[in-house]
Amino acid sequence: MSALESEITELWGQYQNDDVSADSAGEDAYATLDAFLDSLEAGEIRAAEKHGDAWEANEWVKQGILLNFGLRATEPREYGGVTYNDVLPLADSSDYGDRGSRNTPDGTVVRRGAHIGSDCILMSPAFVNIGAHVGDGTLVDSCDTVGSCAQIGANVKLGANTLIGGVLEPVENAPVIIEDNVSLGAGCRVTSGFVVGENSVVGENTLLTPRIPVYDLVEEEVLYGELPADRRAFTRFVESSISDHDLFEGGAYKPAVVATDLQTETLEATEREDTLRE
Repeated sequence: MSALESEITELWGQYQNDDVSADSAGEDAYATLDAFLDSLEAGEIRAAEKHGDAWEANEWVKQGILLNFGLRATEPREYGGVTYNDVLPLADSSDYGDRGSRNTPDGTVVRRGAHIGSDCILMSPAFVNIGAHVGDGTLVDSCDTVGSCAQIGANVKLGANTLIGGVLEPVENAPVIIEDNVSLGAGCRVTSGFVVGENSVVGENTLLTPRIPVYDLVEEEVLYGELPADRRAFTRFVESSISDHDLFEGGAYKPAVVATDLQTETLEATEREDTLRE
């Protein structure tokens, strides 16, 4: 256990036992919280990490985020000539250029405690919440939201108007995970701790949530809460169990996600392209 983890864990216990509050927290407590936010922004600590084949939440990191909400007072702050009220300021983006990253003006908001990697592009208006981790070379397109604690890998493309949900509580639950080299089409929604495996391509307006089944045609199985690596996924509608109901005609259908082999489809597309050029 690192010194920072030990300090956050101790402070969390005091907070849970009502031994410390926003009115009674001293300089040492706020120094710990500031160091915690600096470590999040630097990518030194993360709200979730992969162990073997599974992603697991770092509960103490999520506790540290909650402590920043519980022990800090809401204050009026300025951004773009507008006054807003929050417990935290926005992240300092002055060093983005040194790392090859850029955030366009007029509405790109990165909250304090979010990590933005090198060579990233953040298009306005986009919002990245506290605890989120955005890997190197990733595009966060216009009107995208990256929720609290969401883990976005390297070289990911989040299409315009994409929502990556946040999972802050309960602290033991892993957040939404988008692994390396994933491409999400415009208008996608990923919620409730769903995991999108590396190298996958997801069609526009696809909803990925543990409540909607993923029909994996590669392994011929039905999955919940995950899209395996190297898949091409898109929305389809399958027959519902209430399809024969007196209140409507023509059957009832429910959403589902179909996943096919990305590498096979890519190879076939390349072969078709070559045939057309011959």
